[in-house]
Amino acid sequence: MASLNVKIIYRFLGITAILNGFFMFISFPFSFFNDEKAAWGILNAGIITVLIGALLYYFNKPNNTNIQKKEGYLIVTLGWLTLTFTGMLPYLLSGTIPNVINAIFETISGYSTTGSSILTDIETMPKGILFWRSATHWIGGMGIIVLTIAILPLLGIGGMQLFMAEAPGPSADKLHPRITDTAKRLYLIYVTLTFAEFFLLKAAGMTWFDAINHAMATVSTGGFSTKNSSVAFYNHLPFVQYIIIFFMMVAGTNFVLTYFALKGKIQKVFQSEEFKYYLFGIIGVSAIVTVIVHHFQDPTLSSSIVHPKIWGELEYAIRHSLFMVTSVVTTTGFVSADYTTWNLFATGIFFALFFTGGSAGSTSGGVKIVRHIIMLKNSFLEFKKALHPSAIIPVRYDGKSVQHQIVFNILSFFIIYMLIFILSSVILTLFGMDFFSALGAAASSLGNIGPAVGSVNPVANFNHLTDAAKLFCSFLMLIGRLELFTVLILFTPFFWRKN
Repeated sequence: MASLNVKIIYRFLGITAILNGFFMFISFPFSFFNDEKAAWGILNAGIITVLIGALLYYFNKPNNTNIQKKEGYLIVTLGWLTLTFTGMLPYLLSGTIPNVINAIFETISGYSTTGSSILTDIETMPKGILFWRSATHWIGGMGIIVLTIAILPLLGIGGMQLFMAEAPGPSADKLHPRITDTAKRLYLIYVTLTFAEFFLLKAAGMTWFDAINHAMATVSTGGFSTKNSSVAFYNHLPFVQYIIIFFMMVAGTNFVLTYFALKGKIQKVFQSEEFKYYLFGIIGVSAIVTVIVHHFQDPTLSSSIVHPKIWGELEYAIRHSLFMVTSVVTTTGFVSADYTTWNLFATGIFFALFFTGGSAGSTSGGVKIVRHIIMLKNSFLEFKKALHPSAIIPVRYDGKSVQHQIVFNILSFFIIYMLIFILSSVILTLFGMDFFSALGAAASSLGNIGPAVGSVNPVANFNHLTDAAKLFCSFLMLIGRLELFTVLILFTPFFWRKN
């Protein structure tokens, strides 16, 4: 379209592809030095991806480098699709996932940091491919930081303006000249957290390969593991699981608050309403689940990954309750135990947690805690307004009044989110899923969580779904990761009108 700066869009897609290819080259040695056949497939995928990126970049030199809102929406959505269609090449060319639909699902699950998988025997996969799987998480997590800091606030995506209040500069406009500086600082935090967790996991008993993979998957709140039983493989190493719990909590926290914490400004962290709800919410729900697990576990249910001789120990119940609650709230998706075998009430609690999400400005998916806070506050104010209809009472967050437009945006987001969840659950039943499993798959995919309920529970995977169901879940993962509006607006006729 004449109204779109197409060359700047292609140029951004070119940069995206080049960076993607670079990470494929990093994955190559893991297979090459282990004498794996997959090595050359990974290398060829990297070469093809870099060539595609180079062509897009060098043959599209725009006269105008300004990015308008329309270009912004297209860059975000097409950027993720570029990552997907180039990112599945290592799977296809190495022959590890020869089915295109399965490769698309695994790739989108990686970049969207969902963590759902179609692989039935992860431990037999080549090391280069396992590293690439984890790298897709890490790349996706980095991309989410850029989106949150640089693009979504400028596009007016629901709720992100509240996050911007904590970032350098009081408004999106004033932040704009400092986007590069801000992104560099957050990247540095992202990389630092990854290496810190890597060294701690190695010291706690993981192999160096497992440690780097789990570190990348944790900091990005992704959830891909190198083990078939996920982190339950390390049930005999409690310190490993406590390290992952800590870093899941950090990764689910607003990265700007993490920056303040590293600068020694701890008071700023605990002044954040969202952080207090986030932290004490996880602790509170974990305490409830611990009581259920320790005293009211259903004896008719059994778990393939829980050791019965030590299950009665309080520490074991606390650790796994805290681990699984944190994993679901932060949408990481690691598994230390199968919560669907604990108690039906516990299963209900975890299903409700599918709709929470982590903090705005984190790598977590889902609705986000801040949106729930604003919606609850607005609902209580409606009760007051019913008694005092003439009163002007603004919604206040972190001691500041929230603009009506932001409140309306958040309410619209949640309504659309729940509508998509309901419709998706019904649609998945058309693709052969039972309704309970369809509910779990829809909530998990839209919230970028990973483990769900029913036939896609924490010890199962998505391989048994039909190709149509896999593609539909891939679409849900994409729109959930990109905050719904970013993708859905492209399907509206007024987006494409010249104005």
